[in-house]
Amino acid sequence: MTQPSTRNEGEVAPADGTSDIVKMSDVRFRWPGPRSFSLAINDFILPARERVLLTGPSGAGKSTFLSLLCGIVAPESGHLEVLGTDTAKLSNAARDHFRAEHFGIIFQMFNLLPYGSIIDNVLLPLNFTAKRRERASQKGSIEEEALRLLASLGLETEDLHGMSTASLSVGQQQRVAAARALIGRPEIIVADEPTSSLDRDRQDAFLDLLFAEATEAGAFVIMVSHEETLGSHFDRVLRLEDIAVATRSAAA
Repeated sequence: MTQPSTRNEGEVAPADGTSDIVKMSDVRFRWPGPRSFSLAINDFILPARERVLLTGPSGAGKSTFLSLLCGIVAPESGHLEVLGTDTAKLSNAARDHFRAEHFGIIFQMFNLLPYGSIIDNVLLPLNFTAKRRERASQKGSIEEEALRLLASLGLETEDLHGMSTASLSVGQQQRVAAARALIGRPEIIVADEPTSSLDRDRQDAFLDLLFAEATEAGAFVIMVSHEETLGSHFDRVLRLEDIAVATRSAAA
Protein backbone atom coordinates (compact mmCIF):
# COMPACT_ATOMS: atom_id res chain seq x y z
CA MET A 1 0.00 0.00 0.00
CA THR A 2 1.18 3.50 -0.77
CA GLN A 3 2.83 5.30 2.14
CA PRO A 4 1.51 8.78 3.00
CA SER A 5 3.49 11.73 1.74
CA THR A 6 5.54 13.72 4.25
CA ARG A 7 5.65 16.87 2.09
CA ASN A 8 4.36 20.20 3.31
CA GLU A 9 1.17 21.73 1.95
CA GLY A 10 1.64 22.61 -1.71
CA GLU A 11 5.22 21.25 -1.89
CA VAL A 12 5.78 19.24 -5.04
CA ALA A 13 8.26 16.50 -5.81
CA PRO A 14 10.44 17.13 -8.85
CA ALA A 15 9.25 15.21 -11.90
CA ASP A 16 12.04 12.91 -13.07
CA GLY A 17 10.04 11.22 -15.83
CA THR A 18 10.23 7.79 -14.20
CA SER A 19 8.35 8.10 -10.89
CA ASP A 20 4.65 7.45 -10.38
CA ILE A 21 2.74 10.65 -10.93
CA VAL A 22 -0.49 9.60 -9.18
CA LYS A 23 -1.00 7.23 -6.24
CA MET A 24 -4.36 6.53 -4.60
CA SER A 25 -5.12 4.20 -1.71
CA ASP A 26 -8.36 3.64 0.22
CA VAL A 27 -9.95 6.72 -1.35
CA ARG A 28 -13.62 7.22 -0.55
CA PHE A 29 -15.90 9.95 -1.86
CA ARG A 30 -19.67 10.46 -1.81
CA TRP A 31 -21.86 13.09 -3.44
CA PRO A 32 -24.60 14.03 -0.94
CA GLY A 33 -28.31 13.99 -1.61
CA PRO A 34 -31.30 11.63 -1.60
CA ARG A 35 -29.87 9.72 -4.58
CA SER A 36 -26.25 9.91 -3.50
CA PHE A 37 -23.39 8.55 -5.58
CA SER A 38 -20.18 7.18 -4.04
CA LEU A 39 -16.84 6.11 -5.47
CA ALA A 40 -14.29 3.85 -3.77
CA ILE A 41 -10.71 3.38 -5.04
CA ASN A 42 -8.59 0.92 -3.09
CA ASP A 43 -5.21 1.03 -4.85
CA PHE A 44 -4.36 2.89 -8.05
CA ILE A 45 -1.06 4.09 -9.55
CA LEU A 46 -0.30 6.03 -12.74
CA PRO A 47 3.31 6.23 -14.01
CA ALA A 48 4.70 9.49 -15.35
CA ARG A 49 4.76 10.36 -19.06
CA GLU A 50 2.05 7.87 -20.05
CA ARG A 51 -0.98 8.44 -22.22
CA VAL A 52 -3.97 6.80 -20.56
CA LEU A 53 -7.53 6.43 -21.81
CA LEU A 54 -10.16 5.93 -19.09
CA THR A 55 -13.40 4.43 -20.37
CA GLY A 56 -16.76 3.48 -18.97
CA PRO A 57 -20.47 4.03 -19.66
CA SER A 58 -22.23 7.31 -18.96
CA GLY A 59 -22.96 7.75 -15.27
CA ALA A 60 -20.24 5.32 -14.19
CA GLY A 61 -18.29 7.99 -12.27
CA LYS A 62 -15.60 9.01 -14.76
CA SER A 63 -16.12 12.73 -14.15
CA THR A 64 -16.12 12.17 -10.39
CA PHE A 65 -12.80 10.35 -10.73
CA LEU A 66 -11.34 13.28 -12.67
CA SER A 67 -12.68 15.73 -10.08
CA LEU A 68 -10.86 13.80 -7.36
CA LEU A 69 -7.68 13.58 -9.41
CA CYS A 70 -7.67 17.34 -10.12
CA GLY A 71 -8.61 18.34 -6.59
CA ILE A 72 -11.91 19.91 -7.59
CA VAL A 73 -13.36 17.80 -4.76
CA ALA A 74 -11.54 16.17 -1.84
CA PRO A 75 -12.00 12.55 -0.73
CA GLU A 76 -13.74 11.91 2.56
CA SER A 77 -10.91 9.56 3.49
CA GLY A 78 -7.85 7.87 2.05
CA HIS A 79 -4.55 8.90 0.49
CA LEU A 80 -4.44 10.73 -2.87
CA GLU A 81 -0.92 11.66 -3.91
CA VAL A 82 -0.19 13.72 -7.03
CA LEU A 83 3.38 14.68 -7.89
CA GLY A 84 4.44 13.67 -4.39
CA THR A 85 1.83 15.81 -2.61
CA ASP A 86 -1.10 14.31 -0.70
CA THR A 87 -3.77 16.61 -2.10
CA ALA A 88 -6.38 15.12 0.24
CA LYS A 89 -4.66 17.00 3.06
CA LEU A 90 -4.61 20.39 1.33
CA SER A 91 -7.02 23.19 2.09
CA ASN A 92 -9.53 24.17 -0.59
CA ALA A 93 -7.45 27.20 -1.55
CA ALA A 94 -4.24 25.17 -1.68
CA ARG A 95 -5.88 22.54 -3.91
CA ASP A 96 -7.07 25.28 -6.26
CA HIS A 97 -3.55 26.69 -6.52
CA PHE A 98 -2.05 23.20 -6.97
CA ARG A 99 -4.50 22.47 -9.80
CA ALA A 100 -3.79 25.79 -11.53
CA GLU A 101 -0.04 25.20 -11.38
CA HIS A 102 0.22 21.53 -12.32
CA PHE A 103 -2.93 20.59 -14.31
CA GLY A 104 -4.04 21.52 -17.79
CA ILE A 105 -7.72 20.65 -18.22
CA ILE A 106 -9.68 20.25 -21.46
CA PHE A 107 -13.36 20.25 -20.52
CA GLN A 108 -16.00 18.38 -22.48
CA MET A 109 -17.81 21.62 -23.35
CA PHE A 110 -14.45 23.48 -23.52
CA ASN A 111 -15.60 26.19 -21.01
CA LEU A 112 -14.10 29.04 -23.02
CA LEU A 113 -14.89 32.68 -22.24
CA PRO A 114 -17.37 33.23 -25.10
CA TYR A 115 -16.65 36.91 -25.73
CA GLY A 116 -12.97 36.83 -24.89
CA SER A 117 -10.37 36.81 -27.64
CA ILE A 118 -8.61 33.62 -28.67
CA ILE A 119 -5.34 34.75 -27.07
CA ASP A 120 -7.05 35.87 -23.84
CA ASN A 121 -8.62 32.43 -23.50
CA VAL A 122 -5.31 30.63 -24.01
CA LEU A 123 -3.51 32.87 -21.50
CA LEU A 124 -6.21 32.57 -18.82
CA PRO A 125 -4.46 29.90 -16.64
CA LEU A 126 -1.37 32.09 -16.33
CA ASN A 127 -3.35 34.60 -14.25
CA PHE A 128 -3.49 32.14 -11.36
CA THR A 129 0.06 30.86 -11.03
CA ALA A 130 3.36 32.71 -11.33
CA LYS A 131 5.40 29.53 -11.94
CA ARG A 132 3.31 28.46 -14.90
CA ARG A 133 3.49 31.99 -16.31
CA GLU A 134 7.27 31.90 -15.92
CA ARG A 135 7.50 28.59 -17.78
CA ALA A 136 5.35 29.99 -20.59
CA SER A 137 7.73 32.92 -21.09
CA GLN A 138 11.01 30.99 -21.18
CA LYS A 139 11.41 31.34 -24.96
CA GLY A 140 9.70 34.66 -25.53
CA SER A 141 6.53 36.48 -24.54
CA ILE A 142 3.50 34.59 -23.29
CA GLU A 143 1.56 35.84 -26.32
CA GLU A 144 4.17 34.32 -28.63
CA GLU A 145 3.91 31.02 -26.78
CA ALA A 146 0.12 31.09 -27.11
CA LEU A 147 0.40 31.64 -30.87
CA ARG A 148 2.98 28.85 -31.16
CA LEU A 149 0.70 26.39 -29.36
CA LEU A 150 -2.30 27.34 -31.48
CA ALA A 151 -0.30 26.86 -34.68
CA SER A 152 1.09 23.52 -33.51
CA LEU A 153 -2.48 22.38 -32.83
CA GLY A 154 -3.54 23.34 -36.34
CA LEU A 155 -5.14 26.74 -35.69
CA GLU A 156 -3.49 29.64 -37.47
CA THR A 157 -4.83 32.85 -35.94
CA GLU A 158 -3.90 35.33 -38.71
CA ASP A 159 -7.37 35.13 -40.24
CA LEU A 160 -9.08 35.04 -36.83
CA HIS A 161 -7.57 38.17 -35.29
CA GLY A 162 -10.05 40.01 -33.09
CA MET A 163 -12.64 37.24 -33.23
CA SER A 164 -14.28 36.00 -30.04
CA THR A 165 -14.27 32.30 -29.29
CA ALA A 166 -18.08 32.30 -29.58
CA SER A 167 -17.70 32.78 -33.34
CA LEU A 168 -15.36 29.80 -33.81
CA SER A 169 -16.32 26.35 -35.07
CA VAL A 170 -16.38 23.43 -32.65
CA GLY A 171 -13.07 22.15 -33.99
CA GLN A 172 -11.47 25.60 -33.60
CA GLN A 173 -12.81 25.94 -30.04
CA GLN A 174 -11.37 22.53 -29.25
CA ARG A 175 -7.90 23.67 -30.31
CA VAL A 176 -8.14 26.84 -28.24
CA ALA A 177 -9.13 24.74 -25.23
CA ALA A 178 -6.18 22.42 -25.82
CA ALA A 179 -3.73 25.33 -26.13
CA ARG A 180 -5.10 26.76 -22.88
CA ALA A 181 -4.50 23.43 -21.15
CA LEU A 182 -0.97 23.12 -22.50
CA ILE A 183 0.35 26.63 -21.94
CA GLY A 184 2.94 26.90 -19.19
CA ARG A 185 3.86 23.21 -19.49
CA PRO A 186 1.71 21.69 -16.72
CA GLU A 187 2.81 18.20 -15.73
CA ILE A 188 -0.65 16.61 -16.10
CA ILE A 189 -3.12 17.06 -18.97
CA VAL A 190 -6.67 15.96 -18.16
CA ALA A 191 -9.24 15.75 -20.94
CA ASP A 192 -12.92 14.98 -20.34
CA GLU A 193 -14.55 13.69 -23.56
CA PRO A 194 -12.84 16.40 -25.68
CA THR A 195 -13.46 14.65 -29.00
CA SER A 196 -17.09 13.63 -28.51
CA SER A 197 -18.42 16.20 -31.01
CA LEU A 198 -15.91 15.35 -33.77
CA ASP A 199 -15.95 12.72 -36.49
CA ARG A 200 -13.34 9.95 -36.40
CA ASP A 201 -10.86 11.57 -38.79
CA ARG A 202 -10.88 14.81 -36.84
CA GLN A 203 -10.61 12.89 -33.56
CA ASP A 204 -7.47 11.13 -34.79
CA ALA A 205 -5.91 14.34 -36.08
CA PHE A 206 -6.60 16.22 -32.86
CA LEU A 207 -5.15 13.47 -30.64
CA ASP A 208 -2.01 13.25 -32.76
CA LEU A 209 -1.44 17.00 -32.38
CA LEU A 210 -2.26 16.98 -28.66
CA PHE A 211 0.10 14.10 -27.91
CA ALA A 212 2.93 15.63 -29.93
CA GLU A 213 2.73 18.81 -27.86
CA ALA A 214 2.33 16.90 -24.56
CA THR A 215 5.36 14.74 -25.38
CA GLU A 216 7.39 17.85 -26.10
CA ALA A 217 6.41 19.23 -22.68
CA GLY A 218 7.01 15.90 -20.89
CA ALA A 219 3.40 15.85 -19.68
CA PHE A 220 1.25 12.93 -18.57
CA VAL A 221 -2.12 12.70 -20.36
CA ILE A 222 -5.28 11.09 -19.05
CA MET A 223 -8.41 11.30 -21.17
CA VAL A 224 -11.91 10.14 -20.38
CA SER A 225 -14.10 8.81 -23.17
CA HIS A 226 -16.83 6.27 -23.70
CA GLU A 227 -15.26 5.50 -27.11
CA GLU A 228 -12.90 2.57 -26.55
CA THR A 229 -12.01 2.63 -30.27
CA LEU A 230 -9.69 5.55 -29.48
CA GLY A 231 -7.51 3.20 -27.45
CA SER A 232 -4.96 2.69 -30.22
CA HIS A 233 -3.70 6.24 -29.60
CA PHE A 234 -2.86 5.54 -25.95
CA ASP A 235 -0.23 3.64 -23.99
CA ARG A 236 -2.91 2.12 -21.78
CA VAL A 237 -6.68 1.76 -21.70
CA LEU A 238 -8.33 1.49 -18.29
CA ARG A 239 -11.95 0.76 -17.50
CA LEU A 240 -13.26 2.67 -14.49
CA GLU A 241 -15.02 -0.43 -13.16
CA ASP A 242 -11.62 -2.15 -12.89
CA ILE A 243 -10.12 0.52 -10.62
CA ALA A 244 -13.11 1.89 -8.71
CA VAL A 245 -16.39 0.73 -7.19
CA ALA A 246 -19.35 3.04 -7.79
CA THR A 247 -22.51 2.85 -5.68
CA ARG A 248 -25.80 4.68 -6.08
CA SER A 249 -28.36 5.05 -3.30
CA ALA A 250 -32.05 4.79 -4.09
CA ALA A 251 -34.23 7.73 -3.13
CA ALA A 252 -35.98 7.37 0.20
